[in-house]
Amino acid sequence: MLLNIDKVQKSYPGGRPVLRDVSLTLDQGQTLALTGESGSGKSTLLNLAAALDSLDGGEITLDGTALSSLDDHGRATLRRQSVSLVFQQFNLIPSLTVAQNLSFHARLTRREDTGWTAHLANRLGLSELLPRYPENLSGGQQQRVAIGRAMAARPKLLLADEPTGNLDETASATVLDLMLSLVADTGAALLLVTHSQDIAARLDRHAHLTGGRIA
Repeated sequence: MLLNIDKVQKSYPGGRPVLRDVSLTLDQGQTLALTGESGSGKSTLLNLAAALDSLDGGEITLDGTALSSLDDHGRATLRRQSVSLVFQQFNLIPSLTVAQNLSFHARLTRREDTGWTAHLANRLGLSELLPRYPENLSGGQQQRVAIGRAMAARPKLLLADEPTGNLDETASATVLDLMLSLVADTGAALLLVTHSQDIAARLDRHAHLTGGRIA
């Protein structure tokens, strides 16, 4: 089991609960869609799984390590070793070219593989765009760069928060196809937050958050 979310609790500042005893598991190579209304705690759960926030109760175990046992440095190290993220906002670095953005995360983790990055650029249809800057790309192209950047470090777990939310239907379908293809080829697990039932139906499993609980 790669990711074990066990009876997790989290409250907003002021004490209002957002997650109430949420439990999920994800094996290596599995894909899981997480749906729910706005404010149901989807993004909060994703941030907890990424070790970007701390738990109020319960436990999350990622790649054999209990997140509650880690300090800030330990959580950062675990993220570098095991996790990559893709967001609705592409979060590319505007002063870097496509090629530099693609390799950015892998360089930070000291896991850069130029052959793998070139393969990703080709798979994502970015080879001709490598010298360009983000401002010269469409939304779909920018999200493909973001996916390539996330996968360049060969993560065990890919976390995606509404990765097609800013794209039109055609670009959304292309981005999802590429993401699912890459995680299948690398054996990474995928936890994807989405409002779309159509997208959720394409993943291996589907969980729905309502009122801070898995329905």
